[in-house]
Amino acid sequence: MDEVDRSAQNEEESKKRPEENGQASVIEGESQSPIFPNSKVKFTKHMHAEVDGKLEELAGSILQRNGEFGYEPRDEMSTPYEMPQYPIQEKENRNYFERQYSHSSSMPPTSVSSRSHTGNSRGVTGAFADRGLPYNDSIIPQEIVAELEQEYELLPDFQRISVSGEDTSGVPLKDLEQASKILVQMLTVRDKYMALSMQAFPKVTSRFLESLEEEHEFVGVKGVNLTTSLAEHPIHPPPMKGDPFKIDFPEDLGCVLRMDEGMFRVYRSQEDMDKGVQLDWVYPDLQNFLKDHALLQAFIADGPLKSFCYRRLCYLSSKFQLHILLNELKESAEQKEVPHRDFYNIRKVDTHVHASSCMNQKHLLRFIKKMMKACKDDKVCRTRDGSEMSLHEVFESLNLTAYDLNVDMLDVHADRNTFHRFDKFNAKYNPIGESRLREIFIKTDNYIGGKYFAQIMKEVIEDLEESKYQNAEFRLSIYGRSIDEWDKLAQWAIKHKVYSDNVRWMIQMPRLYDVFKNNKLVTCFNDILVNIFQPLFEVTKDPRSHPELHAFLQHVTGFDSVDDESKPEHIVFDRDTPLPPDWCNEENPPYSYYLYYTFANMVVLNHFRRERGLSTFVLRPHCGEAGSATHLVTAFMLSESIAHGLMLRKVPVLQYLYYLAQIGIAMSPLSNNSLFLNYHRNPLLEYFNRGLNVSLSTDDPLQFHFTKEPLMEEYSIAAQVLKLSTCDMCEIARNSVLQSGFPHEMKQHWLGPAYTKEGVAGNDISRTNVPGIRIAYRYDTLVDEMRTICRGAKSYDQERKGTKVAFT
Repeated sequence: MDEVDRSAQNEEESKKRPEENGQASVIEGESQSPIFPNSKVKFTKHMHAEVDGKLEELAGSILQRNGEFGYEPRDEMSTPYEMPQYPIQEKENRNYFERQYSHSSSMPPTSVSSRSHTGNSRGVTGAFADRGLPYNDSIIPQEIVAELEQEYELLPDFQRISVSGEDTSGVPLKDLEQASKILVQMLTVRDKYMALSMQAFPKVTSRFLESLEEEHEFVGVKGVNLTTSLAEHPIHPPPMKGDPFKIDFPEDLGCVLRMDEGMFRVYRSQEDMDKGVQLDWVYPDLQNFLKDHALLQAFIADGPLKSFCYRRLCYLSSKFQLHILLNELKESAEQKEVPHRDFYNIRKVDTHVHASSCMNQKHLLRFIKKMMKACKDDKVCRTRDGSEMSLHEVFESLNLTAYDLNVDMLDVHADRNTFHRFDKFNAKYNPIGESRLREIFIKTDNYIGGKYFAQIMKEVIEDLEESKYQNAEFRLSIYGRSIDEWDKLAQWAIKHKVYSDNVRWMIQMPRLYDVFKNNKLVTCFNDILVNIFQPLFEVTKDPRSHPELHAFLQHVTGFDSVDDESKPEHIVFDRDTPLPPDWCNEENPPYSYYLYYTFANMVVLNHFRRERGLSTFVLRPHCGEAGSATHLVTAFMLSESIAHGLMLRKVPVLQYLYYLAQIGIAMSPLSNNSLFLNYHRNPLLEYFNRGLNVSLSTDDPLQFHFTKEPLMEEYSIAAQVLKLSTCDMCEIARNSVLQSGFPHEMKQHWLGPAYTKEGVAGNDISRTNVPGIRIAYRYDTLVDEMRTICRGAKSYDQERKGTKVAFT
């Protein structure tokens, strides 16, 4: 479903969110931004989500069984929900009839039927009743009822699928109620952290969560009134004119910055800092995060909840197959009625690709040969004795000529020997096995100032511009080993004019503290955080202090965290874990430690930049490619979207939550095929059928692709192997645009001016080539799932209060 940036919500009043007893309170702060109107905006105060006593007891019992109660470190390397410690089937078989019998006496006979009917044949009210969605159902927010009414008016007739009856979940009623309550609680936790950091959260899910709250108000960032004029938003956005790095420089605010326990804090003056009076922004709280994180980890190991989520996921798969059987021809006919538009000329974004490997191997070979002929006398590096070496001398020392080079000698392509060998894969970044050539040709910070890398990047960008409809978000690295990395990167981009309307930048932060510590580049983990975030806070406070960086950041959309996830983690992130200034040992911090401190500093930075009318950032890390499923729990809480997500196939609770929250997943099946998972076992098709928000990406074309259009190569192979239809590919392409960090105004051109609306109203088939039938199916299905769990959660709450509500 559509996800809407908090910086561009569509014609919404201030969002109302749960301000639970101890979950969230509001703080007012001024907002001045070109995207947000000048207004008083209320933000959440970060507090631990208050949990029902029974659920707290359940979580505690699970943690005790795991040997984790009290955040005690454990010796086992695998997480409990990946091991057969919970014989769910045996327990359920033993208790199933007892549960059914105990509830059958209090429940009237159930009549379950599955039928299809024509969408508009009986009117809105009749159709709602046929689908098991009563028009007066109090669980469904009125805004969603209005959207469903509009959907019935806009769409042609097609076969809708409904399952009616009192309880259609397929599990005992008590399990349904408890599972629903836990799922709602987990979604509320994510909603809180997304609001905290100004990241995306789907409106339909948010409205259902609000409908469960009776008296609490949670006012989020106020959206702007968006124009929906088609005339003002032609299909092709106007190209950038003039210098893309020319930008206004706001005045120095004179604020005072201080790093405190791994997180930057902002004070109006030195006097305020001495008094400890911070600006009225949201500062994440470590202890509350750890409590929320522990609860989520406990809940995903709950047996009945796993059974419930697995059943719902299987139901979603089967429902999609039935939808295809009934409506595939109508979807195809709807696409054929659209003039000019097809898969080749719809916008698609490569949402996960590393800049240092964005070219294919033949392109790199041609470029190296060209440089050896045209620039052989360029001084490109220094030897250990301090003397300069020309490009010709470098290759002479390798006993190579331009004629000798070929693709096989370059040896940068992944093969069967890289499977589960991340070390061998990393070595493929070195052409001819020489780190010197990697340094010369695909680095931004080298002896020649990244000159060659800028040239080859521009050639890749020219190919994107020539294709017209392909776009990319390239990852550039900031390591955190020195304070001037940001300035050098910005100077590289501006000096060589590396810019395109088809390109935005993501900043990846490799998790290499242990390497830097062993090489005595840093003394503690806090040094890395200072090196990464201090320049960003300084340039926000006074843009003239880092002029190139200020200009470069307007084209940066977010942060990524990268490294080999399969590395074992020997330290658990809990309340006894050292803070960043105290983390001075040589052990690498766990994944969740990296992600939390990146998130915490990004939250403060986003509020600071929004106050100044500057662009904000999102967190979109590599996650779930391998390793522990705990990584996916952390990303569920803190990240707007992720890359890979393969491990979700092993954790049904998280997979169902990622569906309900519509978290973007940039999948790269060709990359996975060479590293961690054979193509035929890739869960891409399974995720897509169930309705998860998946897109296709290339990851590393240098290692995995052969053509100069690697993204089209990725789509074509997926279409052939997985038997994707044109409608499927267009839906995935639309997802990629929604997941991307391209500006809201540009997305209005690509997807339609009303793309932020939910359901059919937000889809312009003349631009996306996605049939309204498919969009309606996805929207209706998500509404049905949210309705199921919200009814269960409400029934749970009312039963706890002593009033029993039947599922009707």
